[in-house]
Amino acid sequence: MAKFLIYQVFPRWFGNTCSTNKENGTKDENGVGKFSSFSAKALSEIRKMGFSHIWYTGVIEHATKTDYSEYRIQKDNDSIVKGNAGSPYAIKDYYDVDPDLADNVENRMQEFEALVARTHKHDLKVIIDFVPNHVARQYCSDRKPRKVDDLGTKDDTTKTFLPDNNFYYIPNHDLRLDFLPADAQETYHESPAKATGNDRFDSTPTANDWYETVKLNYGVDHLNGHTKYFTPIPDTWYKMYDILMFWASKGVDGFRCDMAEMVPVEFWNWVIGKVKNKHKDIIFIAEVYNPSEYAGFIKSGRFDYLYDKVGLYDTLRGVVCGHRPASDLTACWQSLGESHLQMLNFLENHDEQRIASDFFAGDPRKAIPALIVSATMNTNPFMAYCGQELGERGMDKEGFSGMDGRTTIFDYWSVESVRNWYNGGKCNTEKLTDVQKSLRTIYCRVLSVCNTEPAISKGGFYDLMYVNYRNEHFDPSKQFAYLRASEGELLLVVVNFDDKDVRLKINIPAEAYAYFNIDPRSLKPDKELMWDGQEPVGEPLLSAYEVRLKAYSGKIIKFLSD
Repeated sequence: MAKFLIYQVFPRWFGNTCSTNKENGTKDENGVGKFSSFSAKALSEIRKMGFSHIWYTGVIEHATKTDYSEYRIQKDNDSIVKGNAGSPYAIKDYYDVDPDLADNVENRMQEFEALVARTHKHDLKVIIDFVPNHVARQYCSDRKPRKVDDLGTKDDTTKTFLPDNNFYYIPNHDLRLDFLPADAQETYHESPAKATGNDRFDSTPTANDWYETVKLNYGVDHLNGHTKYFTPIPDTWYKMYDILMFWASKGVDGFRCDMAEMVPVEFWNWVIGKVKNKHKDIIFIAEVYNPSEYAGFIKSGRFDYLYDKVGLYDTLRGVVCGHRPASDLTACWQSLGESHLQMLNFLENHDEQRIASDFFAGDPRKAIPALIVSATMNTNPFMAYCGQELGERGMDKEGFSGMDGRTTIFDYWSVESVRNWYNGGKCNTEKLTDVQKSLRTIYCRVLSVCNTEPAISKGGFYDLMYVNYRNEHFDPSKQFAYLRASEGELLLVVVNFDDKDVRLKINIPAEAYAYFNIDPRSLKPDKELMWDGQEPVGEPLLSAYEVRLKAYSGKIIKFLSD
């Protein structure tokens, strides 16, 4: 089984060649990316980097301040839209795609279908978001199938909760958004108020709430002990199943399920099983942040993979920033138990700050050892966010998003580093700086190792830290080392988070060879995989191994058994 390597990309700014980037700019002022920006050339280059999947983020139609009413798309009230472009997680129509992304708005679904076909033609699989917990306050599907009832159309709005209501209500109360200017408050009326997406069950959400969304009801009475009413199956379950099947029929290969832990695990067990009965190879990835819920979402929820945010991401970020010792990585993977093989590793995504931002490392090269660990420590998937491989800083002040070290998901914007790589559709490195070219080469090298070395894609893992804590030639606060092995080959992976070059002597216990059933006397050094074999690989591997590492770097040394 090949290792899943996912490239997350935001179509709204990928391929946007407009360089004006006016703060709070409109679509006409700042431009917008298109499905067609993912040309054969672009997809070919993404595949050449080594990725197996693309997560097209923000595909499904969501609320926006851009007026598409001439295309029979209901205009959204500006007061309940975040940013000019709007949040891709305030879904407005589960059965349609974002009209921003189409060259011809009338043909937007056909253009998405062509993108899926084009992606598959380049040996890449397609992942899109499924947002099951909440929708835009003015949800209204104009593209739903003829026999589908829209969400909420049959709800009894006089009741706070009924199992077959699609929404939760606050009877006899109008929605109040007191943080908005008075004139804005007057333009939008919701009566009775609906519960807000982040489990706010009153009529007065604040500016810090997900006030632009409403919570969906899966048959859980949140205000009365979270009592569950799952028999008979609630109406929302059937509606969500139909939506998933609709997108699966378009050739989508996987779903990244937004805030999956805010939806009952019983629903996931039911719906994932039903979808996989018809599409057995489709994958489901859960955004889950509570480690105590991991096992349940894998076993009972049937998810293939879960975000490893509060574990590996947070730990690696702490190590990169000098707040935590590298040795904490051992406790991190051990805490996961049987779940560790089903965690999705990443260092960036649309929610997190860019590595190169002033809020994180300030320099993308400082995270090279974290990249190696995240991608090679186990057989589970690794994900990179578009621009990460170029050292994108995310230090633009775009508008609603502000200067927060992230690339905006709310505003119309183009990203300079990605724009320079895209280079008017040429998709090459001629406009990149030397630092960007070097970083991209390192990412390609790591991904290549993941794709070509069986020890990484399907081999075993052995942590070497426990025999090196008291090693005077090894600093467990700054270095991390482990073994990967498969089919007569063994890889020694060692990384250096320190800001200075080091010379290490890594202890390797006899138990490691016994674990892999390898005779150490049969092992001969083959090559160092990270740097094209330009550096010497040293002596045969026995009880210790000496290696030199530059600051913020790592090596993957391959040994073959006779």
